[in-house]
Amino acid sequence: MSVPPGGIEPDFGPPLGLASRPVKPAETPVREDVSDADAPPSILTKAFDLLRAFNFNERVMTLTELAHASGLPKSTVHRLLARLIELGAVEHHRGSYKIGIEIFRLGVTSPVSSMRDAASSHLAALHRQTGQNVHLAVLRQHEVVLLERLSVQRVWSPLFGVGGRLPAQCTALGKAMLAFEDPADLRATLPDPMPRLTATSIKDVAVLLRELAEVRRAGVARQCGQVQPGLACTAVPLMVNGAAVGAISISAVGVGDVDRRHDAALRATGALVEREVFERLTQGRMHWFPKEM
Repeated sequence: MSVPPGGIEPDFGPPLGLASRPVKPAETPVREDVSDADAPPSILTKAFDLLRAFNFNERVMTLTELAHASGLPKSTVHRLLARLIELGAVEHHRGSYKIGIEIFRLGVTSPVSSMRDAASSHLAALHRQTGQNVHLAVLRQHEVVLLERLSVQRVWSPLFGVGGRLPAQCTALGKAMLAFEDPADLRATLPDPMPRLTATSIKDVAVLLRELAEVRRAGVARQCGQVQPGLACTAVPLMVNGAAVGAISISAVGVGDVDRRHDAALRATGALVEREVFERLTQGRMHWFPKEM
């Protein structure tokens, strides 16, 4: 499943291997002559620590809860909240706090939001056709980040909500994208042993690389019980100009093995999403997808 080359390269974020490569000298920021280890956390770092305390399951939090989750003193949290509220990044909510609309506004300008928009109707159709959970994700470092999830209500699980992260090698989504990374970069950047979510999760890099070679050949990735017991998943990469910029998957809970009946529908949906992204690029929306990857 690949889009015909068109000379336009969308930027949905850095592939895993690029994270370990040096940046160009002209792009290197000017830094003070102080090591990162010796430098105290900046106000910006503390503000992000505070914002990251909010999550899929904790969307409204008290000052005490925010201090505990962020590891910051209450006095610091109080000062940061006051400024973040002024900026619209945080809002009051019945004596507690929630992420503000300004953060949402900034979030939708991300290139990955454009891919989510392009995929939305096709994911909904796949969800209706298969009756299974459907996901869209991108790769960030050694993790997959979920951009969209359409759930079957009776088997919905909060383990992997939108915005959530999981170790890439444990998931079919992650394997579908890792398969198109440079194996040498993977050897250099992946921890060995790798973190596991269950007893069946892959922990050895050599074992993972062998599986990724098969995924690359077949164009489809699978996992069963490596994220949580009883959860089976099948994924395909979203290829744009030879790069895996994302992946989509279907999953079911409480099954003994990966269900292959829906492989054709999954592959067809992946091709439709790729085509949708490519058409948006060729219709003058290149600014939605910055050229440099």
